[in-house]
Amino acid sequence: MKSVKVPLKKLNDVRKELIEKELMRMDYRIKAEKDYGYIPVKEDIEGYEIVDADLEELNTHPHNFSELLEDELSEEEIENLKTSFDTIGDIVILEIPDELEEKKNIIGKATLDFTKRRSIYMKKSAVHGTIRIRDLELIAGEDNPITIHKEHGARLKLNVCEVYFSPRLATERKRVSDSVHDGENILDMFCGIGPFPVVIARNNDVEITGVDINENAIKYFKENIRLNKLKNVEAICGDAREISSSFKCKFDRIIMNLPGLAYDFLDVAMNLIEDGGTINYYEFSDGYEQGTKRLSDAALKAGKNVEITNTRKVKSTSPGEWHVAIDARITSK
Repeated sequence: MKSVKVPLKKLNDVRKELIEKELMRMDYRIKAEKDYGYIPVKEDIEGYEIVDADLEELNTHPHNFSELLEDELSEEEIENLKTSFDTIGDIVILEIPDELEEKKNIIGKATLDFTKRRSIYMKKSAVHGTIRIRDLELIAGEDNPITIHKEHGARLKLNVCEVYFSPRLATERKRVSDSVHDGENILDMFCGIGPFPVVIARNNDVEITGVDINENAIKYFKENIRLNKLKNVEAICGDAREISSSFKCKFDRIIMNLPGLAYDFLDVAMNLIEDGGTINYYEFSDGYEQGTKRLSDAALKAGKNVEITNTRKVKSTSPGEWHVAIDARITSK
């Protein structure tokens, strides 16, 4: 590496001078040995002794991908850019404001460089439809939406364009898994690719049935059961209400993570829950009052009692609105 050779006692002064003149290379470490120091430089500089020195290359990986956009976007645009993104396996899904969409490819390339992931997609819609998917657009990297996401020791295979999956619920899935007792018979009414059942079954001796209306989600759920070598886990494709009459038993725990519509299925859950069983109920709300009232009303109609055992905010969905969780113990009157 082309370097300025300078006596050690002058090393700091020369370093400052070269930085001020923008002549010093910042991607290599200054080396000091015996009586001399070696400062990496971009070019020959008159008045200095230039030598070829063996210098260590520095890791100049940026701290955030906004640093990679400084030459492309204004400070205001970088400020407006939502730098939070979802990493699912080797895929990143970005949310880009409308006013920056024309620069989506630049943002995608910067994200690809920063994260070192395989593919960068941007959200083109909110989650929609009965099968709960969102529209995505590739903006950098390889167009391959299939990946394997790792979470709490579990491996979850999915196609991000065909199913909905949120890595931001990892802590919540672990929390529910930790609250499960061996021997429980569990129903996940809206299981998707099976993250709740897979995480729970890997850590507990239980029976789990997962239901989802999305055929692709059930396809990957079945693959994830095999991938994680699980037993006593069953995947069923269908509407939870329509197939509820086929169950020959009641359940010790029912997971209802369909926050936009779960309340429409509370009557089904009340009919399927074992006496003393737990419902893990989720909805979008600004607090817990609405959800606890819905649980109480559904229990009352079913002739049952409800005891709220825990409430928590899982994640923010918009200003003033949360994905909330309510745990309820259901008993007979």
